[in-house]
Amino acid sequence: MDFSFTKADRILKRNEYIQIAKSGRNLQNEYFIAYYAPGRFDRNRLGVTVTKKFGRAVQRNRIKRFIREYFRLNRHLISGEWDINIIAKKEAADLSSEEIFESLQSIFKRISSRVET
Repeated sequence: MDFSFTKADRILKRNEYIQIAKSGRNLQNEYFIAYYAPGRFDRNRLGVTVTKKFGRAVQRNRIKRFIREYFRLNRHLISGEWDINIIAKKEAADLSSEEIFESLQSIFKRISSRVET
């Protein structure tokens, strides 16, 4: 099992984020919003969005690190090939890593349970 997180595993271009938001589905919980669409590649890819409303750069970078780390360690549990954009809500700023991982786990389980139509 490969636990790396390479450039090929990331959503990098703005038009890809826009395409996921337009053509994909979304779901949310108390701390995160996820937009997801069937992937064009043979792998799951992740994009992370944390706006300046979230807090200072230290807080934004911390939450992005936790999201990427959770995805890196658990992407094999997601069935199918999805392009996923995770948007952090302000409420997630003060969470511990365990609480963040639990919240992300519920999001990724719900994405994995969706059947492509």
